[in-house]
Amino acid sequence: MAQRFSTIAVIGLGTTGSALARLAARSGRRVIAVDTDAAALEPAGARLTDTGPGTVDLTTRSADIMSADLVIEAVPERMKTKCEVLGHAHHACAPGTVFATTTTGLAVTDIAFGSGRPSRTVGLHLFPQGPVDREAAVEVVGTPLTDGSVLADVQALIRDLGQVPVPVPDRAGFVGGALTMAYLNDAATMYEQRYASRDGIDTAMTLGCGLPRGPLAHLDAIGVDVARDTLDALYERTGDRRFLPAPVLTHMAAAGLLGLKAGRGFYDYGAPDADSAADPGDALPTARPVRRIGVVGSGTMATGIAEVCARAGYPTTLVARSEVRAKEALAAVENSLNRAVQRGRLTPEQLTSSRESLTGASELEAVARCDLVVEAVVEDIDVKRTVFRELDAGCGAQTVLATSTSSLPVIECAMATGRPEAVVGMHFFNPAPVMKLVEVVRTALTSRETLGVAHATATALGKRPVGCPDRSGFIVNALLFPYLNSAVALLDEGILTAEDIDTVMTLGQGYPMGPLQLLDVIGLDVSVAILRTLHTTFREPCLLPSRPLEQLVAAGHLGRKRGKGLHNHER
Repeated sequence: MAQRFSTIAVIGLGTTGSALARLAARSGRRVIAVDTDAAALEPAGARLTDTGPGTVDLTTRSADIMSADLVIEAVPERMKTKCEVLGHAHHACAPGTVFATTTTGLAVTDIAFGSGRPSRTVGLHLFPQGPVDREAAVEVVGTPLTDGSVLADVQALIRDLGQVPVPVPDRAGFVGGALTMAYLNDAATMYEQRYASRDGIDTAMTLGCGLPRGPLAHLDAIGVDVARDTLDALYERTGDRRFLPAPVLTHMAAAGLLGLKAGRGFYDYGAPDADSAADPGDALPTARPVRRIGVVGSGTMATGIAEVCARAGYPTTLVARSEVRAKEALAAVENSLNRAVQRGRLTPEQLTSSRESLTGASELEAVARCDLVVEAVVEDIDVKRTVFRELDAGCGAQTVLATSTSSLPVIECAMATGRPEAVVGMHFFNPAPVMKLVEVVRTALTSRETLGVAHATATALGKRPVGCPDRSGFIVNALLFPYLNSAVALLDEGILTAEDIDTVMTLGQGYPMGPLQLLDVIGLDVSVAILRTLHTTFREPCLLPSRPLEQLVAAGHLGRKRGKGLHNHER
């Protein structure tokens, strides 16, 4: 007979424990909320005020759990502590009581053995920093010894709590922990290396990928000490260097800079702007005015950038390889502008003004008098270098030349000219009229005046510029693609479906799109090319394109644009 779990004990009332207690109480159940630290009960009680029809009994006495049908431990990420808590519960509770662990990095199987009742112990991996007040994914972790009826009952409970159970095996980090913690650790390392500022990293990932929060703010929400302990556990279990905690996390934990719960971590929550780490563009000299903009290229990115410039009121010239291509590119912009009017994002007057601001041409001479020229041709360094040589020869001495490359070295474009100090990267995101981020990429030779022009122009275009040095992947791709590639490697293990992986990250972490869905949207061929470029630069094994990506590209299954990829889009 299925268990309804009418009385649930939650031991440990931190972020995860409090979230579980609140969910259970809102469903009308009795909750025994236990924390042996009496000082933790008051803040826990404050978090558990809106519990609906259920009741919450706060206590410091572990013995009070004996009437529970389900005992959930949510104590710190240490094997000995978790096993001791559940071992005590084993002696205190009835034989039929089910146990659950909220571990992210430890083996549920080992905790199950330590609990004394391995067949009745499961893992419950929640995402308390994920979606609020709507259904969210909960990973339900079974072990080789977990009774099938126990798993079924726990999954039914999760559904009754208004959440979405995703059954996963007991592998390191499951799905959400494995993918998220490596990404967060990479971001902490990037910050520690001073490659980009705190605000730059978080802004890049929120505006560039649509994530609900940046990785450093996410670490603060989890708790820097909790993140460090989880990474430690994952590294001990796997030996994967991506889980080796960034030294900055250990240093901050030792200093008591634990994040949101302590009032200070990567951010100061008492004075949010007090320790803001300024982007390099913040103190740049006043930029000379940009009156005309040229865009070289006729593909999706080129037409998108040209539309952005025209809509901002800049006289804009788009140069394609032929008159036919130029006309097709202008038609693409026209269609996009018409759609914007239909959706209420653009007025008819703005449409007319934007149309009048944009002209097309087939010769680079047409951009000779522009103050800024943005190259947006095919992602091939030889083609780009040729374009930059021709622009250098034809444009005025004061013209700033920018490349929109997403992964190639900006310095290679700069050195094809006689004005490397006037060359900068301006990485727009697709679709350019919608996405607010522009990564402004400086080489070792880019002048501060050139950076000033790039930052000021991006701002005038209604974008948020974020500065970074010229390194493969810049900020977004350097953090995004290892995460995407790891998701494909996880799929390749054959124990989870693409739908399960995407569900965990969308309904768990609140990401706008699952990693496998996102790869299909980007294009698997484009993704493989970016990963190869990243691997050439960093030589990290995690950057070698996963086998399924290579195989799908070879078979012509490139994602949404071809109807098939990691998902089937032909249905």
